[in-house]
Amino acid sequence: MDSWHLLLEIVSLLAACLAAGAILSRLGQSPIVGYLLAGMLLGGPGSFHVIHAEEDIETIAELGVSLLLFSLGLEFSWQRLKQMGLRSLSSGAIQVGATMIAGAFVSIAFGLGLAESIAIGAMLSLSSTAAVLRVLIDRAEIDSLHGRGALAILLVQDMAVVPLAVVVTLLAGGGSFGDVVLTVSKILFLAAALIGVLYVLLDKLAVRALGSLSLEQNRELTILLAIVIGLGSTWAAHAVGLSPALGAFIAGMFLGSSPFATQVRADVASLRVVLLTLFFGSVGMVADPIWIVERWWLVLAVAFAVIAGKAVIVWGILRVWGIPHGIAIATGLCLAQIGEFAFVLGSSARESSVVGEPTYLLVVSSAILTLFVTPYLVGSAPRLGYRLERFFRRSLETLGASAEPGEAAPPDILIIGFGPAGKAVGAALVEHGQTATVLDLNALAKSAAESMGLSGQIGDARFVDVLEHARVRSARMVVVTLPVHEAAIAVLQHVRRLAPAATVIVRSRHQIHHGDFERAGAHAIVGDEIEVGRALSERVLAELT
Repeated sequence: MDSWHLLLEIVSLLAACLAAGAILSRLGQSPIVGYLLAGMLLGGPGSFHVIHAEEDIETIAELGVSLLLFSLGLEFSWQRLKQMGLRSLSSGAIQVGATMIAGAFVSIAFGLGLAESIAIGAMLSLSSTAAVLRVLIDRAEIDSLHGRGALAILLVQDMAVVPLAVVVTLLAGGGSFGDVVLTVSKILFLAAALIGVLYVLLDKLAVRALGSLSLEQNRELTILLAIVIGLGSTWAAHAVGLSPALGAFIAGMFLGSSPFATQVRADVASLRVVLLTLFFGSVGMVADPIWIVERWWLVLAVAFAVIAGKAVIVWGILRVWGIPHGIAIATGLCLAQIGEFAFVLGSSARESSVVGEPTYLLVVSSAILTLFVTPYLVGSAPRLGYRLERFFRRSLETLGASAEPGEAAPPDILIIGFGPAGKAVGAALVEHGQTATVLDLNALAKSAAESMGLSGQIGDARFVDVLEHARVRSARMVVVTLPVHEAAIAVLQHVRRLAPAATVIVRSRHQIHHGDFERAGAHAIVGDEIEVGRALSERVLAELT
């Protein structure tokens, strides 16, 4: 194909991904779904056949995967692993292993070969970090119990990508047990040699080179050096017969311990976004819209089985650790989709003929569907988890099991949200001999409240059931300190309906939202901007005197 025509098709695919990603983002979806749909419609079987250079684009797009693994390596450090804790690491590792085994067994039961079944299990074991974190951050739930649990497992899944890629490479080799042992030994030897070479080149020479450059005066040189390291390590791994992703990850890991990791990550970000967009677009070109429509029941059944199976596996693992039912199932629902790294493994498995074309097409189609419903699953996870928690509690009570000891006394003052603002309110109340009940999603907030002598409950105040369980109807005063405007408005509306006689004081981060809180029925509004301005004015005047 003429190079200019190839450039036109690349630009066309990127433009379509931009449009589809923007539309899906406005609908609350991950832009990745838009990229996949754009590729599905423009190229491949059953499409409008706008794109014809699928193989050329896919080759270029694979570099985006390498830069993604390079950026992932920059995040990797032993210190970060220690901060995650043994329970989080164990939960993530068990989840990957259990899902992989379950997926392989189900695939074998449907007549697939052992190697293909293991590869499918590896693909299904990974969830979408990008899609889940986007929704959790938008909903201000990243620090909730289920949000923290999902984040810990997602990080372990990300780190598992490299060993899973090695597994897929081994499956491509096939052969007898002796051949597998020989292949593994060869991979380990080449990996050790590559690690040694990259350690000398990167940890010694490259870091010193970066240190000799002024980041302010030589921005273009540091950018070039970062790109050379990321893509060069990818080529080096491919040249010695290893997974290119492994080379990129190792290179990023070595640079991740240097003080330049943050800047290097930013330097490769733009190019990585472009190449990754091409990658997801090329993956979408594999899917066939006509095939999906004709077999919609099969795609829907697989997607439902994956969502239910992964949610149950995560729920079971967290229950073993003693996590309450509601939080465990909410975490499972957050991780129930097939993630973007599954396309990375699937693409490698398809190219090496480990996974057949029909099977790969079914997994890709089902993955797109699971990604599409992810925002709704993550958004409803706390509510479904809380309802399940009540179901189990009532079931235990019906069976005569001991429920929670004694019902808490009605709160005189209810503090919703126990961040810095909520803690300041709580401390002031304690200082003046007042009691209060704290309602927050974070278990650490409950512990902090109880350590101050206040009563603490865990729950999402945006749900009426949670507010009623906190006995908001009996409260004389309700203080809402939530930082997210939409969440605070929802809570305020519920409180005014459930407890019309209560005095409601609301925190507002921005002055522009004061009118919304007044219309929703707040008796008093304390604005962050006004308080910050007052504090700054007092400080300025104090310095002048």
